[in-house]
Amino acid sequence: MIRFYFERTNNFPLKKTETKNWLKKVIINENYDAGNINIVFCSDEYLIEINKKYLSHDYYTDIVTFNYCEEKIISGDIYISADRIRENASLFSTSFQNELNRVMVHGVLHLLRYNDKSDEEKKEMTAKENQYLNIL
Repeated sequence: MIRFYFERTNNFPLKKTETKNWLKKVIINENYDAGNINIVFCSDEYLIEINKKYLSHDYYTDIVTFNYCEEKIISGDIYISADRIRENASLFSTSFQNELNRVMVHGVLHLLRYNDKSDEEKKEMTAKENQYLNIL
């Protein structure tokens, strides 16, 4: 089950059913099943607190993902900074919705065991993001 929450940020339009169905398709396409996935939209300040407390990172980021997956069941908490999404959308000359979709699928891909530490992993992650954005 995929759930959406807002913490210390204003709500924004979100096509919840369409987005849930799309993310479930991503998971199924990767031969996994969706478990409990919480997507929390929050402020920069909220996310940096999480980044510091749990990851010892003292910097702003657009997403933090906590993976609770067991075998073929994908579960986890995905925290997304709405502030970073707005700023990055402007920086990359795209819409808020497009950047939001990219970051949401990025988080799900992390749950699916994709990483983005090395240049090669980043290329693969971006290719997967583009693949799944195209089916939205």
